[in-house]
Order: sequence, then structure tokens, then C-alpha cells
Amino acid sequence: MNGLFALVPYLVAGWILLVGMYGLVTSRNLVHAVGCLAVAQSATYVLLLSVGFRRGGTAPVFSDTSPHTVVVDPVVQALTLTDVVVGATVTALLLALVLQLHKRHGTVDPDHLNSLRG
Repeated sequence: MNGLFALVPYLVAGWILLVGMYGLVTSRNLVHAVGCLAVAQSATYVLLLSVGFRRGGTAPVFSDTSPHTVVVDPVVQALTLTDVVVGATVTALLLALVLQLHKRHGTVDPDHLNSLRG
């Protein structure tokens, strides 16, 4: 039974990714598509944090713990924080591009952007 509960974070991360990808594929609005991409990226947060989780682990401060104490992995916590910052930056950049697209073409519907076709 314990093995089944160990799979739950991975299943949740997969479900969040699928929901974000479904919204991205079915979106008819570029702002909605950017939001769905941000949701899909949030699956990586769940995945990274579940990889670094250790049951019964303490904070990785080694000055007051013995060498045999179980601690959580600080590397994946740092990677998750970096992922959050990069995700926010990419989302802001994409929303700025959508705003410029709306200013120049008057729409954010990909089907109505005929002037961008080559």
C-alpha cells in the first residue's frame, strides 16, 4: 500500500501536464494558450519536489544534525525555485508578445492572423 502512495505525486504531475496540454491544443485565444502553458509547466514543480521528498526528512542544515540523519534533497528545491523564476519570465514575455500582436493585428485568435502566414 505504501508503494501506491509513492506514485501519487507522479500521477498528479502527469495529470496537471495533460490538463495544460489539452487546454493548449484546444485554445482559440493566445492569452488562454499562455495560461495553459503555465499550467503545464507547473507539473514540473510537482515532479521535482516529489523527486526530492524523503519521508521523515528534515531541512538540509548540516550544522546541527548527525551524519546519519535523513534530509530532503536541497538540489531539487533549488531547481524548483529556478523553474518558478524561469516560468514566470517566459510567461511574462509571451504575454507581452500577445499584447503586441493584439495591438498590431487587433485579434488574439490564431485563426484570424492571416497576415502572419508565409
